[in-house]
Amino acid sequence: MSNEPGDIKRWTARRKAAAVMDILKGKTTASELARSHGLAVAEVEQWFEDFVSMGTVALRSHPRDAEARHKAERKELLAKIGELAMEKEVWAIARDILGKPLPDANS
Repeated sequence: MSNEPGDIKRWTARRKAAAVMDILKGKTTASELARSHGLAVAEVEQWFEDFVSMGTVALRSHPRDAEARHKAERKELLAKIGELAMEKEVWAIARDILGKPLPDANS
């Protein structure tokens, strides 16, 4: 990334990632990048640390997240089963009171 100092007005996430990748590939160093763009070395190093730490998070298997999703889905499905069971009971009570058969599944 051999740009002149100050030629990049806004460092987007994509530009920061490209800069970090250049550091990882050995094309430049944090010091060289900071100097060539008028940035603080600490800022570029923080980009690097953020990139690496978030990469680690993304590579986890997320077992707790999967378990939480499973529990939430199970809770939702059990609630729906309960709702349908109650609806069936209401229809049965209505049938007994009104003396009419339960509605057909297609109506």
